[in-house]
Amino acid sequence: MTTDIQGKVVAITGASSGIGEATARLLASQGAKVVMGARRTDRLEALTGELRTKGGEVRYRPLDVTKREDVEGFVDFTLKEFGRLDVLINNAGVMPLSKLEELKVDEWNRMIDVNIRGVLHGIAAGLPVMKRQKSGQFINLSSIGGHAVSPTAAVYCATKFAVMAISEGLRQEVGADIRVTVISPGVTQSELADTISDPASREYMREFRKDAIPADAIARAIRYAISQPADVDVSEIIIRPTSSPY
Repeated sequence: MTTDIQGKVVAITGASSGIGEATARLLASQGAKVVMGARRTDRLEALTGELRTKGGEVRYRPLDVTKREDVEGFVDFTLKEFGRLDVLINNAGVMPLSKLEELKVDEWNRMIDVNIRGVLHGIAAGLPVMKRQKSGQFINLSSIGGHAVSPTAAVYCATKFAVMAISEGLRQEVGADIRVTVISPGVTQSELADTISDPASREYMREFRKDAIPADAIARAIRYAISQPADVDVSEIIIRPTSSPY
């Protein structure tokens, strides 16, 4: 079956689990050519093998988004394998929540490095390619935390506010040839909460996430943004559980 996704070359960071994995599965099933990047290559290898048995055209490469050279290599690998880059999904993220008074500075820096610098590295690697092609789309993962701040999440929310600002600035600068979409998930099933080292924050988040929507709900929103005609830019989608006010 031919779809409006078929044949598009899509590179996804943070593709070894959660939203990244779900998006890779969905887009590959729709005929996209998918390149997956993450640090956990054992998971990427297993996922690649599974999707190929189902007819998916899939590749993977080790990727640490905090390293600019890694992200440039990821984009270069995509071009080598498929000849172009239609969509770059900046999905990799971490969320080690804690109160500011806990002074978990190393965790603050990790969130800044992955959640902000990782997106900027993706833009730096992908933008020259898309400008040469005169087409392309960035899809950047923010969060409902990019719209409202809550206790224990000050730094995390700051990084997601930054993703919103960077994406809007990019959209205004690139002109009509390149689309920029922000996806802001609410509570979603993922491994993000596993990065929380603070016991009280971890327990609170475990309770908070009981009504989380599945990651493939976010994947469907991403698919929708990609599938629009070239002259339509879905600038932002907020998607959350119906049971949650957040």
